[in-house]
Amino acid sequence: MRIALVVATLFATVSAPALAAPRQYAGLALNAAGDRIATVETVSGGHGKILLRKASDGRIVATIDPCATCSYAGLSFADDGTLAFLARDRTAGTVTLELAHSDASLQTVATIKGIAQTPRFSPDGKRIALLVTIGAAKESGAAQAGVRQVGEIGEKNDDQRLAIFALGAAPLAAEAVKPLSPEGRYIYEYDWTPDGTELVVTSALGNGDANWWVATLDAVDAQTGAIRQIAKPATQLNFPRVSPDGKTVAYIGGLMSDFGSVGGDVWTVPLAGGAPVNITDGARATATSLDWTRAGLRAVVLKGDQAQLVAVAADTGFSAPLFSRAASFGAGDGRAAFSADGRQVATVVQDYAHAPAIFAGKPASPRQISHDNDDIRALVAARSVSWKNDGFDVQGWLLAPIGADPANKAPMITIVHGGPAAANVPNFVDRGGMAELVRAGYYVFLPNPRGSYGQGEAFAAANKRDFGGGDLRDILTGIDAVEKVAPIDDARLGLTGGSYGGFMAMWANTQTNRFKAIVAGAGLSNWISYYGTNGIDQWMLPYFGKTLYEDYDAYKAPSAIYFMKAARTPTFIYVGERDIEVPPTQSIEYWHALKDLGVPTSLVIYAEEGHGIRGPANAIDVQKRTIAWFDKYLATK
Repeated sequence: MRIALVVATLFATVSAPALAAPRQYAGLALNAAGDRIATVETVSGGHGKILLRKASDGRIVATIDPCATCSYAGLSFADDGTLAFLARDRTAGTVTLELAHSDASLQTVATIKGIAQTPRFSPDGKRIALLVTIGAAKESGAAQAGVRQVGEIGEKNDDQRLAIFALGAAPLAAEAVKPLSPEGRYIYEYDWTPDGTELVVTSALGNGDANWWVATLDAVDAQTGAIRQIAKPATQLNFPRVSPDGKTVAYIGGLMSDFGSVGGDVWTVPLAGGAPVNITDGARATATSLDWTRAGLRAVVLKGDQAQLVAVAADTGFSAPLFSRAASFGAGDGRAAFSADGRQVATVVQDYAHAPAIFAGKPASPRQISHDNDDIRALVAARSVSWKNDGFDVQGWLLAPIGADPANKAPMITIVHGGPAAANVPNFVDRGGMAELVRAGYYVFLPNPRGSYGQGEAFAAANKRDFGGGDLRDILTGIDAVEKVAPIDDARLGLTGGSYGGFMAMWANTQTNRFKAIVAGAGLSNWISYYGTNGIDQWMLPYFGKTLYEDYDAYKAPSAIYFMKAARTPTFIYVGERDIEVPPTQSIEYWHALKDLGVPTSLVIYAEEGHGIRGPANAIDVQKRTIAWFDKYLATK
């Protein structure tokens, strides 16, 4: 009997419905008045179109699609309702900055030879700023595939710089685009000051991928491009936002926010410069996006298993939730979009069992206004599970196949998130590796151990100098908690994860024999060799306290490669050829050790891929190999 057939037999009562492709709503923007929403909408990976909807009822009022071969991003409204957006033509290697006026006419502002992101109108609506990388050698962000390491290393980096364009002029050709901010400084995020004389930015000198974690808070003169430092925070910082009176800057500061995964406390500092103040110090919640409206600061926070809209005040910190749901929120480059007066909000809401939908309305009571995905059936039944360990309250998610027979003991795969600072939050399960695991009959456990977002900075920092220690104990204790509430077969447990989750998968193999099969994606096996070969070494210093060269033992202690004689679990390993966050040499070291020790293993290095397997054919290959690996070692007792 083939092992895959055993899994099918165990879950003969499972109904695995053929899911219709859900509509995706990307880049959501809300206009200043709060009555219009723009999104880039796609179905099943098709060509996206920009749709304008009424915020009151979701009715589509306009469709914008000037380029059938382009992808759209960077939606941003001016106060008069003009919509800016970016149209990227990958074949031509260009991005055009476009305007859609209220009379439906379109206007090209500029063409960038390279990549661009985050257009924002000046307060008077006469200019528009944009982050540009002229002649980019790679996509923006350390998770993207790096350039090949040949020639003289480290002498040239992509610069992401601010450019400002006057509106009403003739379109600028690519060769005429001149960035404003100085060369050699990478600008990550920005916000205009209310008088339009400066832009407040997070920036770093040199390699933008590596120095994201040591950026400073600066002001850029909107006429000359001169840089003025506002503060050099002790934390990483994101979401710089200037108060409507122009006196204060707020930002999210935390131990670590990776590209696209922001979390921390809310800090403020005078625009003129000074010492930052943590105005949510001690809060048992994590701010994940921030906006400053005329009604005050507004944030999205993760608190336990709940995403919440909250107000933020200097004297009281986070308010009681205005809106709370066991879901994830998404809007533009943040989690929610607010009207200028703060009285309206819009966001895309989804959870493990409900496909994405646009919600809009008052912050205390947004309601669903899009219904394209209402008929899409759930693949999983999800529940939040909480447990205690080492004095911590820990939370995670358990996903079960719809219709699974509770009388039958089932195998379970634990998936550890990356980061280290991040969190598993509810996203609709319909395609991808997690969906395929569920379809194959596996329960899935998604823990948020110490080091995760959702319980404040103290919890997020609880794995400093303790990688693979308390956080692994939290995960193992969480599996115990799950087995008390679900029909899990403890003899058929699997473990997987990518990035930090890949480290945990490799490390756990040397610390416990509880897992019977492991899949490690882009994992770390040797922190000592990793320190000298990765492209983002600055992120490690807040966690380890010192460089490798100052504290060798601290980096050796959590390195699986020094404990390989204890490894017994069959492990499938995969990684991208051009991964700069966790180079493939980490996987090669681990694979080599397992091979020498006679532990069943397989390693696949995917050509041209970065930190994460994005190519459709490669992603499908990873899914098939992962399912086959777990089937081989978990499907029979």
